[in-house]
Amino acid sequence: RDTAAAAAPLRTLYRDRLLVLAALDMAPVVENEPVLAFTTVGEHLSDLADAALGAALTVATRSVCGDGEAPRIAVIAMGKCGARELNYVSDVDVIFVVEEADATTTRVAGEMMRFAGDAFVEVDAALRPEGKHGQLVRTLDSHVAYYQRWAKTWEFQALLKARPAAGDAELGREYVEALMPMVWMASQREDFVPEVQAMRRRVEELLPAGVRAREIKLGTGGRRDVEFAVQLLQLVHGRNDESLHVASTIDALAALGAGGYIGRDDAANMTASYEFLRLLEHRLQLQRLKRTHMLPDEDDEEAQRWLARAA
Repeated sequence: RDTAAAAAPLRTLYRDRLLVLAALDMAPVVENEPVLAFTTVGEHLSDLADAALGAALTVATRSVCGDGEAPRIAVIAMGKCGARELNYVSDVDVIFVVEEADATTTRVAGEMMRFAGDAFVEVDAALRPEGKHGQLVRTLDSHVAYYQRWAKTWEFQALLKARPAAGDAELGREYVEALMPMVWMASQREDFVPEVQAMRRRVEELLPAGVRAREIKLGTGGRRDVEFAVQLLQLVHGRNDESLHVASTIDALAALGAGGYIGRDDAANMTASYEFLRLLEHRLQLQRLKRTHMLPDEDDEEAQRWLARAA
């Protein structure tokens, strides 16, 4: 029940596993070792995050409930973790689903986020209904009611990545089964395509003009352009084609190419470009284990040379 005492060994174990993966990932740069595919690295990082979420939930439950009965809580991974394409240094987006939304489950969820941040990775629950102003935990019925009545287009787009990651597996499965049919009907909403396009423009406009060309994630031609294009096509055509019901960007590109929704050459080029951007992102983050998506300034030749060699 001493969460501070529990954090230290778990933090060490988490960093050890991260270091082993990074060493395997970087080995081809310095030795004639097999190259780890970007997808493999992302899957391992996501599995590590799942284990961290599970450990944090266990510690939080014991801290709040003691030896009493543990409440039913499912932790739904969203974003890159949900799609199993996580970065080395990234927060983990989650949504909480509970059997009973009360003070106890709210405390467990809050303590889980705090402990995970201390021992492993930052956990962000801002993608939940009503965002940071909404309840931290909701029952399944409450989630369903929200998405039926009030959810915006971008919230259905975000649900493309939803995946049960920790906690009550049955409750997590029920959440996905209840909400996914709504996701694949979202393209029937009025002004669906313009809303998705407008969201992408708003994201880009938040960046200062001087860094848009260097920002791997959000800048012009960055990985978010690939992700938005892919998700838009998935939502438009996925209503009638279940082969597009995948979370990973790479898997979705393959399905879109195979289905003829984009040309095979375009699918191959977008896949190669996306994987290269993610490789650069991983290398930049490994340099100091800091969250960054910014390429070196064009005048900084030393930093550019370092990145080129690391990649």
